[in-house]
Amino acid sequence: MKKGHFYIALIALLFCGVMTGYSQNNTAQNDTLKKFIQKKRAYNKKYGYGYRIQLYNGFETEVKKTRAKFRIKFPDVKTYIIYKSPEWKVQVGNYKTKLEADRALLAFKDEFYGALVVPLGR
Repeated sequence: MKKGHFYIALIALLFCGVMTGYSQNNTAQNDTLKKFIQKKRAYNKKYGYGYRIQLYNGFETEVKKTRAKFRIKFPDVKTYIIYKSPEWKVQVGNYKTKLEADRALLAFKDEFYGALVVPLGR
């Protein structure tokens, strides 16, 4: 009796595995789906959210001091003060890729050791 249950369970598992593999294989062949994926990738590349470097988050007075210090050291980089209750944040730059943001972070790390790359949106 136990062998019968074992064989039924084994057959059911094999059937589910074959059907799952078959369904995944069919969706990968769909040309319309591939076109939509290519359009989405192109859109994200052009209009993607991007990244910023966050220098500090915490109290409002410290945020303003950090922003002023950053503006003196790097006047060409755009800075943002963001308030999300209960914390204030100083974020700088507008970078399209994480690689660009990481490269810029290397220049800022010496002066602002707590800086980190944060994604926008998403």
